[in-house]
Amino acid sequence: MPRMRTVDAAVRILEIEGATQAFGLPGAAINPFYSAMRAHGGINHVLARHVEAASHMAEGYTRARAGNIGVCIGTSGPAGTDMITGLYSATADSIPILAITGQAPVARLHKEDFQAVDISAIAAPVTKMAMTVLEPGQVPGAFAQAFHLMRSGRPGPVLIDLPIDVQMAEIDFDPDTYQPLPVYKPAATRAQVEKALDMLALAHRPLIVAGGGIVNADAADLLVQLAELLDVPVVPTLMGWGTIPDDHRLAAGMAGLQTAHRYGNATLLASDFVLGIGNRWANRHTGGLDTYTKGRTFIHVDIEPTQIGRVFTPDYGIVSDAKAALEKFVTVAAERKSAGTLPDRSSWVRECLDRKRTMHRKTDFEDVPIKPQRVYREMNRVFGRDARYVTAIGLSQIAGGQFLHVYKARNWINCGQAGPLGWTLPAALGVVAADPTATVVGLSGDYDFQFLIEELAVGAQFNLPYIHVVVNNSYLGLIRQAQRQFDMNYCVSLGFDNINAEEGRADDSPAAPKGYGVDHLRVAEGLGCKAIRVTEPNEIASALEQATVLAREHKVPVVVEIVLETITNIAMGTELDNVNEFEALAEASDEDLMTVGIFD
Repeated sequence: MPRMRTVDAAVRILEIEGATQAFGLPGAAINPFYSAMRAHGGINHVLARHVEAASHMAEGYTRARAGNIGVCIGTSGPAGTDMITGLYSATADSIPILAITGQAPVARLHKEDFQAVDISAIAAPVTKMAMTVLEPGQVPGAFAQAFHLMRSGRPGPVLIDLPIDVQMAEIDFDPDTYQPLPVYKPAATRAQVEKALDMLALAHRPLIVAGGGIVNADAADLLVQLAELLDVPVVPTLMGWGTIPDDHRLAAGMAGLQTAHRYGNATLLASDFVLGIGNRWANRHTGGLDTYTKGRTFIHVDIEPTQIGRVFTPDYGIVSDAKAALEKFVTVAAERKSAGTLPDRSSWVRECLDRKRTMHRKTDFEDVPIKPQRVYREMNRVFGRDARYVTAIGLSQIAGGQFLHVYKARNWINCGQAGPLGWTLPAALGVVAADPTATVVGLSGDYDFQFLIEELAVGAQFNLPYIHVVVNNSYLGLIRQAQRQFDMNYCVSLGFDNINAEEGRADDSPAAPKGYGVDHLRVAEGLGCKAIRVTEPNEIASALEQATVLAREHKVPVVVEIVLETITNIAMGTELDNVNEFEALAEASDEDLMTVGIFD
């Protein structure tokens, strides 16, 4: 039996399990683990500037491709506590990442040693397992169990904490005979699917609500197959956006209080039956439950048994992995279609398409300072069908959800439930690490961008090119809008007179606007990246095109700062039938209609 250090065994397990991309920072208490990575050479590593950022990079990496598991690594004490926000974000959206931390020696854990903290207790509420390994012989089993838990049932993160003496100890371990533990995923039965389709057959105006569980299960193609067999429109949730292309005739738009389309809300309110697959009935999607559920029959399919009935009690619940359920739904639906027993849904589909044709928001503003709606119109035009959008929270994300168009699963990568500021930049770097040839576009307001702005240096150092669109209104825009109910505008301005703003720039970009505060271009350039500023609406497209060329040429992040009007109220409300539009509505242009699949 080969004899090796526990950290050598752990690294070999990572390689065998396919977790070969890590993000992190070395330190005294985790250096043995780093020495094992260096010795084996099978784990790629990106050096983050902040450990929270490393955890978000791991999230972005996992979310970018089916089967990925990102790894974040840090030393003892504050490295682990810095990871907590990333672990919370991952567990909230069912994203498997593996966090590995160093720790003080076992004999000193109770002595308040330097940087010794009970990280497993701190991380327990936001992980599927958080374990401080106290015996060297437990290390292989701990890592095997970590991968089993991350992949089984509802996916989620795990933290393994390794005291330094446990890392250095030697154990007997044979990597040639290591076998990953079997993954458990519940599967719908044929009888359950038959019952669900029987219930759907009684409906006149049915919808499928497609959640992030379909993305996690890599089952978007099956969803589209099912929708086409049944001829039933699909409303994706924010986490399920892209599971059906926006221009598919059965894509009915998103519904919700914020990241929603007018036609999506109207179609959901007109429906009488909802089949939810892999979704959580999140409150920003449903709004008030009385409005959301009134007059509708609900079936809920979810991998996690305790999600069924958590928000409201459905008429029928099925505990199943989304892919396993959709495979059976497609099989049974195909049989019924061949037998000619499926109802004709053509009039309902036409009704949904009519709403999709007519119910739009205005985007063709020519105002200076720029209105945000215009930014997303230009992003659709320049970046096209294959762009992978990464964003976090705020008015920028909400407006992105209302105005951008997404055509593929995993092309909208968003921290949906936790929504930590600063997430976008490091998550985008993780996406690029997973898919280096993709057109990756980060979308931030100025505050989200400033939270972890130092990670731009990581993109420059490791040649992780992407375009970061920063819509700068020098405000905490969403918080300012929420403060309207208190008749105040308090502690939400980021503006100040930057004493360097008047010095201008060597290139042709406009100087930073007076009173807008931080000069993001100078910061980005100081961190080794390229940057462009836009102040006129008719310059947005050319700046985005230039950024795409610069990112490809220099292999670094390129920041495109678009200076917005300071105050814009983006459409949102308290109920699906009570969304305040604020700005003018519009009949869709031919260009708008083409992006959502309406050609006549």
